[in-house]
Amino acid sequence: MGSPAVGARGVSPPPGSVAVARVLLLTADLLFGSNVQGALAAAGHEVQSIADEGRLRERLTDEAQPSADVLVVDLTDEDLAGAAVVEALAEDLNATRTLGFYSHVDVAARERAEQAGFDLVVPRSRMAREGADIVTRLAGS
Repeated sequence: MGSPAVGARGVSPPPGSVAVARVLLLTADLLFGSNVQGALAAAGHEVQSIADEGRLRERLTDEAQPSADVLVVDLTDEDLAGAAVVEALAEDLNATRTLGFYSHVDVAARERAEQAGFDLVVPRSRMAREGADIVTRLAGS
C-alpha cells in the first residue's frame, strides 16, 4: 500500500479501505503528532489533527461534520492543558471516547486526565507502539 493521503482535513486511510474510526488528534507536537497520525491512518482510521482548544470546540460543535469516534489528546504539552480541555468540552464530546497520552515520568498529568474523565490514559511510549490498536479497541467499545 502507498503512504496515507494528507489533506487539509487530515489523513485518510489508504485508498480502497474503509475507515475503522473517525479520530480527532489534539496535539501541537508536529513530529510526534504526525507519527501518531500516520500510524492511525495506516491502520485504517480517518484522522484529523487539531492544534488548539478553539478549533477542537469548533469541530465538535459543527453539525455538518460527522461526530468523532475517538479523541486522542497529547497530555505532554502544558500550554495545551489537554485534561482541562476535555473536562471543559465534556458536553460536546457526547459518545466520543477519549484517549490521552503522557510522559511516563509525569504521573500528575495521568492523574489529571483520569480525574477529567478520560476513557483511557497511556504513556507516550505505549501510544507510539500500540496507538492504532488502542484506538481500534476504544472505537469498538
